[in-house]
Amino acid sequence: MRICDEQGNSLPPGSRGEIVIRGENVMAGYWRNEKATREALRDGWLYTGDIGYLDRDGFLFVLGRNKSLLIADDGEKFSPEVIEETICSRSPYIEQLMLHNNQSPYTVALLVPNKEALLRRLHEQGLSCAARDGQEAALRLLQAEINAFRDDGAHAGLFPSRWLPAAVAVLGEGFTEQNRFLNSTMKMVRGRIEDFYRSRIDHLFTAEGKPIVNPRNLTIVSRWE
Repeated sequence: MRICDEQGNSLPPGSRGEIVIRGENVMAGYWRNEKATREALRDGWLYTGDIGYLDRDGFLFVLGRNKSLLIADDGEKFSPEVIEETICSRSPYIEQLMLHNNQSPYTVALLVPNKEALLRRLHEQGLSCAARDGQEAALRLLQAEINAFRDDGAHAGLFPSRWLPAAVAVLGEGFTEQNRFLNSTMKMVRGRIEDFYRSRIDHLFTAEGKPIVNPRNLTIVSRWE
C-alpha cells in the first residue's frame, strides 16, 4: 500500500493523497468494462479513490472519498464526511448535512432538520412555525448549532472554519434510498443530490441566499405546522 499524488507519485508519511494498493486480494478488473479497469488499475496497482495518509508508524488514516472532496477557490481540498457526521451527531436539530464547495469563495450546506425536535423546542418557547417569529427562531437555532463549531463556539477547533458552511439551504425532504439520494450502503449520492438541488445551491451564493433567514428557507419551515 502507498499514498500517491494526482500524478501517481508516492508521498511521504503525513502527506494526504489517494490510497493505492496491490496484492492477491486486488481484483483482476471490472467485468466487461475495460475503460473502468484502465482507470482503476495501473501497473498492477488499484487506485481506490479513497483519500488518506500514513503516519510515521505505518498506520493508515482514511479521510474520505476523492469524489466528495471540497475544493476551495484557491485549490485547497478537504474531505467533508467527518465534518458532516460530527455536526449531525452533536446536534439534536440536524438530521442530515451535505457540504458543498466546488472552487467557490465559501462552503455551503444542504441541511435536513430534525423537525420534531425543533418543533418541541419552539413550543417550549411559546412559538409556532405558522408565524414569522417562529420560523425565524427555528432557522436561527439551526444556525447556532453550526456556529458552535466556529472559533468562539463550544466545539471550536475541531475543523478549519473555511470548511464550515457560510450559507445553509434547509430542505423539506431527507436523503433516503427511496429518492435515490442514499445508496445501498447508506452513503449520500452527492452528484445526484447536487444536480437535484442545483438552484438551491446557486441561491446560497447570492446576497439574498447567504443569510439563513431567507425566503426559501422560511417557506420550508412554514410548512411544518
